[in-house]
Amino acid sequence: MFTVAIFLVVSSGLLHAVWNLFAKQSLNKVVFLWSIQWAAVFLYLPWALTAVWNHNIPFRGCLFLVVTAALHGFYVILLSKTYSAGDLSQVYPLMRGVSPLLVPILGVSVLGEKLSALGWLGVACVVVGIWILGDWRFGRGARQTQMSARGTWLALAVGLSITAYTTFDKITLHYFPAVTLNDASNLGNLIVLSWLAIRSGAIKAEWRANWRTILLGGIISPGGYLLFLLALHMAPVAQMAPMREIGTVFGTILGVVVLREAQGTRRIAAAGLITSGVILLGTFG
Repeated sequence: MFTVAIFLVVSSGLLHAVWNLFAKQSLNKVVFLWSIQWAAVFLYLPWALTAVWNHNIPFRGCLFLVVTAALHGFYVILLSKTYSAGDLSQVYPLMRGVSPLLVPILGVSVLGEKLSALGWLGVACVVVGIWILGDWRFGRGARQTQMSARGTWLALAVGLSITAYTTFDKITLHYFPAVTLNDASNLGNLIVLSWLAIRSGAIKAEWRANWRTILLGGIISPGGYLLFLLALHMAPVAQMAPMREIGTVFGTILGVVVLREAQGTRRIAAAGLITSGVILLGTFG
């Protein structure tokens, strides 16, 4: 059973990296992300409604659902801007590495929790990996390029938003089935992106160029997260959650190999450091 759980969680990380590759390849990032929300909402809507039909949802649960849907919407706007500013192999590991780093640090500094020596080693690995991907330099006058700096800071902001919506997702799951929460999040993304997508005037062009990846992205974007939730039913979250961050390596490799992005060896090594750090934090922290 544990082997199946590992397979599911690694598959989840791969699917997440693949649909993010599709987003990076799109003509208009906002329109593409808006379009896959349409596909996701309607494909999963019957299942989501069936799952919630027999649940008695209190008003408090509805409030949490609205908040987490709004946070998902804020995340997807930042995501569209990030992929317009930085390479996939640069920004993807940054986005995925920030959230698992912040949680234990906040636990130590705010809640008085403790990290083991291997946990602190994990923190160091994540920090070094982020530093390498951010392409910062020491010394007077040593700066990033404008494109690199913008992509880095936006990716870090995406990581913060992931931390926020993940926290509210965990709370909201006490009131709603996972598939219903997932579909509500997609609906929130759709609503938040609608005005920007319509105003862009690029909807027809995006669908004409990328309708296949839009439909496929609409399936695997929520589908990958559902695989992760299924894995959580088979194994402890402390083991499964860190393993999902193997997606940082998948995303970096896809950026280097498929998109021919620069600094391939450097970025793959940095993604490996971040992934190793996250696994150390999750397993031994």
